[in-house]
Amino acid sequence: MQFFTTGAGIAIFVVLFLLFKWVNILNEYERGVIFRLGRVLDKPKGPGIIFVLWPLDRLVRMSLRTVVHDIPPQDVITRDNVSVKVNAVVYFRVMNPTKAVVEVENYVYATSQLAQTTLRSVLGEVELDDLLTERENLNIRLQEIIDTHSDPWGVKVSMVEVKHVDLPQEMQRAMAKQAEAEREKRAKIIHAEGEFVASQKLAEAAKVMSVDPVTIQLRYLQTLNEISTENASTIVFPVPLRLFEKIMEK
Repeated sequence: MQFFTTGAGIAIFVVLFLLFKWVNILNEYERGVIFRLGRVLDKPKGPGIIFVLWPLDRLVRMSLRTVVHDIPPQDVITRDNVSVKVNAVVYFRVMNPTKAVVEVENYVYATSQLAQTTLRSVLGEVELDDLLTERENLNIRLQEIIDTHSDPWGVKVSMVEVKHVDLPQEMQRAMAKQAEAEREKRAKIIHAEGEFVASQKLAEAAKVMSVDPVTIQLRYLQTLNEISTENASTIVFPVPLRLFEKIMEK
């Protein structure tokens, strides 16, 4: 302790203190923006060891890693007047550390607020069906708009993804009824198409049988054979209706 009270000890302490203030180590993903007497230097420094002439210089560390930021749920009214809650996630990173420090106070907060307002404005211009089915196109549109407005801050928005769309209970029930009606519609169409094809085949078969009357008799025998195998106690004899025409005339 007596050593640090002497002149040599004080000098060594001052040198160590200045070295601690002057020497800075920046990681691979970091860049340092240096302000000298209040003016920013041209290019950011790093990575590695950089020297800062304290107290003339001030160092601001900036991370170049991608920031994943969750956009809180936003109340959105779609074009067809449906109120939904939508949340998303935005991926961005600093491309120009100097602009990110000089042009905006807090680039993370500014990008978040820009993403929220853009999300509400863009999704308010589309209908609910487009919001649910064209999500990929909406993500691209959101990314382009946010990236354009954040470019002066030195921030690059790489991707925006709409995570979840929360629909009201009334709308969920209405969509369930719509889906059920669509399934019934398809079932009726398929059934009608089957009846149409069957009637065409029956008409073709009738034309073939009308050429040779013997085929009708063979069809009668085939039908009797099928009935007898299913229920042996019942035998059905088909009687042509032409036999009753003369009786009805009399």
